[in-house]
Amino acid sequence: MAGGGLREDLLEQLEKVRSLVKAHGSPHREVYLDLENSGLVFEEALVALHEAYKIHGNPSITHRPGWRALEAILEAELGLMDLIGVDNGEVVFTHSGTEANNLAVMGLARASCGRRKIIVSQIEHLSVKFPAERLQEHGFKLVEIPVDEEGFIDLDYLAGQVDDDTLMVSVAAVNHEIGVIQDLRAIAEIVKDKSPGAIIHTDACDALGRIPLDLESAGVDIASFSGHKIFAPKGVGALYVKEGLKLEPILHGQLSSQRLWPGAENIPAIAGFARALELFRKNFDEYRSRMRRLRDMLIDGIFERVDDVVLNGPKGDMRAPDNVNMSFLYCEGEALTVELSLRGVYVSSGSACTSRTLEPSHVLLAIKRPYEVAHGSILMKVSPMHDEDDIKYVLEQVPEAVKRLRAISPRVVM
Repeated sequence: MAGGGLREDLLEQLEKVRSLVKAHGSPHREVYLDLENSGLVFEEALVALHEAYKIHGNPSITHRPGWRALEAILEAELGLMDLIGVDNGEVVFTHSGTEANNLAVMGLARASCGRRKIIVSQIEHLSVKFPAERLQEHGFKLVEIPVDEEGFIDLDYLAGQVDDDTLMVSVAAVNHEIGVIQDLRAIAEIVKDKSPGAIIHTDACDALGRIPLDLESAGVDIASFSGHKIFAPKGVGALYVKEGLKLEPILHGQLSSQRLWPGAENIPAIAGFARALELFRKNFDEYRSRMRRLRDMLIDGIFERVDDVVLNGPKGDMRAPDNVNMSFLYCEGEALTVELSLRGVYVSSGSACTSRTLEPSHVLLAIKRPYEVAHGSILMKVSPMHDEDDIKYVLEQVPEAVKRLRAISPRVVM
């Protein structure tokens, strides 16, 4: 094979990663809290995933294996509709929440009949923010709604921006980074009063399983979801589309059961998603109470043990029950992530979507956190699979990690 190029680069990267894993070693105990990125899967969902790999059919084909594949899709569709409070409309299965958000934003733009204004909050997920920004190149106008220091959107500003040119308003039900819970019903009432034809989209990836959802009564027209956020296998997302809503596909290809998302459906992941949905339907109150208790134990425990710490986002009932986002002053978030990893505690620094660029989170900057404070943020999320012993271990390790890093870092006046 002539030359080196990509192959040599990949081999070099692989060796570096292997050396990192080897040097890191295996901590005596591990607690995985990086659930914003990926992570834990319900054992029952893994069993469903495994069993579904025995289903070989394409759900669009009329034979027994195809019908079995279609059965898995329909079970997941019904399970999602039950959990989000809708009886009509369409559920489109994608392969991630990012794909669902892109389909919502770009698909609505392609189907628009003259309306050219898109309104999003300043703290939307990048899979909403980036497509909306891209549409400006095609004649759309983008308006970003500011938020206060806890992350709640400015409803008065929103009311002043909505008009008859507004195509869509997109506000996440629960923010992925700081856990702020928005009042979707109030948002929808403002928008529909000003412009009845405007469409309400919500990125509900971090709301599913965390807060009660009744999209119909909330006035939501279209909503995005992600399987791994409810501890289903990675590789499945979903988009709910209200009955009668015009949405154009943004991909085109082979025969599929998914009118708006062509290609081979990930049947095993969809089956795992269906099982995770079932678990949340049966145990919603228990799971939510457990996560809230562990969240508060972690937040309160850090405040008791570590000085110069800032909680990002609101406290109490208006915060998602799983979300802990805290800034440790005089610490760099990426360094703290590595230090905690060596101790078997796995978290993410700042935004999971921007941490590889070492840029501060746009969400934290939007809630007016100084650059240095945003850079010292750590995002942790608890789950129904964690217990108090896990949190106790984290509370042992965080103060020690922060103390070590602060001892070797210059203390800058904030």
